[in-house]
Amino acid sequence: MTSPTTREIEGAPATLPMMLKAALPVLPGVSLLPGIRKSGSTLPQLTLTRHDVAVDRDHVAAYSEVCGFGLREALPVSYPHMLAFPLHLALMTDGDFPFPAVGLVHIENSITAHRAITAAERLQVTARPQDLLTHPKGRAFDIVTAVHSAGELVWEETSTFLRRGASSEGDGVGAERSFEEVPASGIEWSLPGDLGRRYAAVSGDHNPIHLYGVTAKAFGFPRQIAHGMWSKARCLAALEGRLPDAVRVDVAFKKPILLPGRVAFGSRPVPNPSGQQDFAFSLTSPKTGAPHLLGRTSTPD
Repeated sequence: MTSPTTREIEGAPATLPMMLKAALPVLPGVSLLPGIRKSGSTLPQLTLTRHDVAVDRDHVAAYSEVCGFGLREALPVSYPHMLAFPLHLALMTDGDFPFPAVGLVHIENSITAHRAITAAERLQVTARPQDLLTHPKGRAFDIVTAVHSAGELVWEETSTFLRRGASSEGDGVGAERSFEEVPASGIEWSLPGDLGRRYAAVSGDHNPIHLYGVTAKAFGFPRQIAHGMWSKARCLAALEGRLPDAVRVDVAFKKPILLPGRVAFGSRPVPNPSGQQDFAFSLTSPKTGAPHLLGRTSTPD
């Protein structure tokens, strides 16, 4: 077992070169070359850290426009994921990471905002992989992110990914969260074919399954699909103004959203023991009711 390593990242890593690097292990022939082949069975004990991260207000505005948020001084609750994503990609393209980044499926995401974050704050962002577990469809693992401001923990995220294949290797058995299936409440959104490219432009997530029909078909999709974190952000934008500054938001990504396409949003208030109001919510197919995303807000522990 390797010893824990913490690596500091200077500046914002460029995601497009890392995305190209991420695609190499899935290319026939190239995947067998030394330094590119992915064949490990354990997660690296690696933590990546960025210090003194400034928030670009123009970038926040562009993200808010794509995801449906209004503009205000506090960041959208899902926005710190934009600061963490380059670290996620750097982890998954590290030489010791056991799986190719392209082909991983984002199956669950949990965000905990401990308070509102303003665009004027300077932040520290850290990310690390953990909990390689068996899954009925392969192996699952988490990437855990923490955001601090002046030493205060202000935001946390756990992103769970699935590597399809044999499920015999792992440190334990993962349990999927249970979510209420909330019916649509009369709100539908028409999603354009270029939504994946627009979100990629602000997020840095240029995974080819989101960009064009021809690139998505190369990975088994009939046409391009929406980013999971866009769909979570769009739901949070629909609930904007009804959520407290300190909130936890858990979602499970179910069926891919094909682009162009239509989705139906549904939400239902759920009282909690503290007397505050939580929400269960969903994105579903308007035609069949099949869920694309199921989610729930709650009060942080």
